[in-house]
Amino acid sequence: MTHFQEYVEETEIKHYLDGENDPSNAFLSIHPGAGGTESQDWAEILLRMYLRFCERLGFKAEITDILAGEEAGVKSVSVRVEGEFAFGYLKEEIGVHRLVRISPFDANKRRHTSFAAVFVIPEVDDSIHVDIDAKDLRIDTYRSSGKGGQHVNRTDSAVRITHLPTHTVVQCQSERSQHQNKDRAMKMLRSRLYDLELKNQQKVKDKIEDGKGGIAWGNQIRSYVMQPYQSIKDHRTGLERGDVQRVLDGDIIGFIKESLKLPR
Repeated sequence: MTHFQEYVEETEIKHYLDGENDPSNAFLSIHPGAGGTESQDWAEILLRMYLRFCERLGFKAEITDILAGEEAGVKSVSVRVEGEFAFGYLKEEIGVHRLVRISPFDANKRRHTSFAAVFVIPEVDDSIHVDIDAKDLRIDTYRSSGKGGQHVNRTDSAVRITHLPTHTVVQCQSERSQHQNKDRAMKMLRSRLYDLELKNQQKVKDKIEDGKGGIAWGNQIRSYVMQPYQSIKDHRTGLERGDVQRVLDGDIIGFIKESLKLPR
């Protein structure tokens, strides 16, 4: 694709990014469904896909919290994405993602279906005031749960903050100091509470509520089939692609573009 074609495509996409929060940075989280190691591995594959997608668009992506699976994959992961229209792009990924493949964890080489849910919220900038009373917070510290090596934090620098009135929990372990992790966790908490307030005010009209409210293991937004054939199909737009590995390497802009065109 030429630079001119890339410019035209980017301009066309941004035409649809007219939501109030579309220009914002974003917090993306991935949670595996039932299925243990198989679904946890799928969640990690999705994590890599989104990190590669961010690289393609020049976004800065940083894992703020991750809980590794016992054998493989992740039990949960949160990523902060910084870049122009990061939320506008990534909000189209909210929903359940379904994988069909021959499981690498099954000695009998049977085909397995796995699910993982993706959630995305906008980062609240400093111009938006979110009232948080200190007495409504419970702040816990714990040891960072990295995968080992020289970067493992050997002090209780990781921070978990619970907002008691709403039972909202955020945590951060990506920074080296407890103070930095607390600052990052507070920023995440402000974003979560702002998102919650939007839901309470806008309800059905709110796009974020619509995306999250419809999430269930039976109504996935996209299927990734690796066996017996290779195909990725977006169930909202009908767009289908056969180059599975390219998509899993982060080339999802086509799906996002078609989803943005859907009537709101």
